[in-house]
Amino acid sequence: MPNIRIDTDVVATSVGGRDLKVDIFHPGENANGLGILFLPGGGFRIANKAGLHERYAKRMAEKGYVFIATEYRVMDEAPWPAQIQDANAFIRWMRVNSKDLAIDPDRIVLGGASAGGNLSLLAAGTPGLAEFEGDGGNAGVSSAVAAVIGVYPVTDVTGRGEDEGREKLYGKNPSVAMLKAASPVYQVTSSYPPTMLVHGTADTTVDYSNSMRMFQALEDAGVPVDIHLYAGQEHIFDREPMFADAVSDAIALFIERYVPSAS
Repeated sequence: MPNIRIDTDVVATSVGGRDLKVDIFHPGENANGLGILFLPGGGFRIANKAGLHERYAKRMAEKGYVFIATEYRVMDEAPWPAQIQDANAFIRWMRVNSKDLAIDPDRIVLGGASAGGNLSLLAAGTPGLAEFEGDGGNAGVSSAVAAVIGVYPVTDVTGRGEDEGREKLYGKNPSVAMLKAASPVYQVTSSYPPTMLVHGTADTTVDYSNSMRMFQALEDAGVPVDIHLYAGQEHIFDREPMFADAVSDAIALFIERYVPSAS
């Protein structure tokens, strides 16, 4: 990792006495002024930002991007919509601190895996929605992003929200309206940002139909969208270095196509 500087456990904001921290990977001399904010998975039961270090943070920093790995409050800490509010708080923090991070505030790319993919795709489709903004600081700052990446994302929670295991998250007997509002596939409009989707076709944790439905919705809305399906691969297949390399290369190409530098 030549010239990469890593700042860990940086407090980005605090909510209800809970510090929300990020790990920042600063690129070396090939820095290109773009920042990637990435949300980990964990079924809303855990949100381990350290798990992103080897998989994506180091790889993307080596390619010249500022990579920010985040945590967020999980269901044992706070019910929905705290999780999406935390995601938006991180976007606002990143934009406000863009000068210190050496990034262009208009070139913020949001990404996430699994539950984090749900949050990233949902935030991308609902910028400025009052219910999802929360009180994580920097009120009034835009939470819009230039592009979004969902890695084996949950795009529709209407069939999951009534699961007893998610009662702490969505409450008992959540309404259909609430669950649709928490589902990215229902937030697609023609103004949705360019999107990249990644999924394994043998995923039994989050079926790849989640990405296929999202892809079709974006296509129908005329939104630029790339989808990368990996035949026979299960959930978290990108923990293997060769797949992490492939997905990282695909992310870099996606960014180069849809979020070019001003120069």
